[in-house]
Amino acid sequence: MSGSSNTMAMKKVVQQLRFEASINRVKVSQAAADLQQFCLQNAQQDPLLTGMSSSTNPFRPQKVCSFL
Repeated sequence: MSGSSNTMAMKKVVQQLRFEASINRVKVSQAAADLQQFCLQNAQQDPLLTGMSSSTNPFRPQKVCSFL
C-alpha cells in the first residue's frame, strides 16, 4: 500500500514538473519593460495618481443628517 501511494505521488510530481517545464518563459528585463509600458499607458485612469473627485469617491465619509 505504501509503495503504490509513493509511486502515485512521484508520478504526480513528475507530471507537475513536465507541465512547468513546458511553460514559455519571459525574460525579467522584458517583463519589466512591459510592466512599465502598461503603467505609463494607464496612468491617466489610475485614481492613485490622478486623484478622485469627492462626488465619485465611494470611500468618502458619510454626511451626518441631523434635524436638531
